[in-house]
Amino acid sequence: MTGIRKGLTKVEVALRWDPSPAGTPPHDLDLVAAVYDADAPQGPAAYLVHFANRSPDGTVTLDRDSRTGQGFGYDEVMTLELHRMDPRLRRVVIGVVIQGRDGKTFADIPGTGIRIRADHTDLVTDDLTTIPHATAATVAEFTRDDTGTWTLHAETRGHTTDPDHFPAAMGAA
Repeated sequence: MTGIRKGLTKVEVALRWDPSPAGTPPHDLDLVAAVYDADAPQGPAAYLVHFANRSPDGTVTLDRDSRTGQGFGYDEVMTLELHRMDPRLRRVVIGVVIQGRDGKTFADIPGTGIRIRADHTDLVTDDLTTIPHATAATVAEFTRDDTGTWTLHAETRGHTTDPDHFPAAMGAA
């Protein structure tokens, strides 16, 4: 054994949910990525990626954005090119937040699901049913060690916060 580790280089995070019934307000969920540097690994974030945008350096891109959950398969898809990130960036936290002020929780939105994959291998799948009363969730954390190797720590943690305050909750230890 040489001690050389490959680690994660490029990953895809995908989110799905079922649309709301006809005549009711749409279910609008969003993927959010918070990127932290070595000087502030718990926050505030160096930058956020959400709502059909990308990181300043192009290493985190929201490739597909949905406001309704209508479509086939996964409704929102985000790509993280971890191997291209500036070495000072050491942590990326991925979350899901429910938009709107109508008090919906994950229990109110059927068909939710998260998939994190590298190449064609699913690393994480979760249906968010373990956090039915949450309005937002952190679902994964990627960290870079001193050798530059990125690893995934998958843990679904529910939050009861609104979209404006969720980014601060994401970065908490």
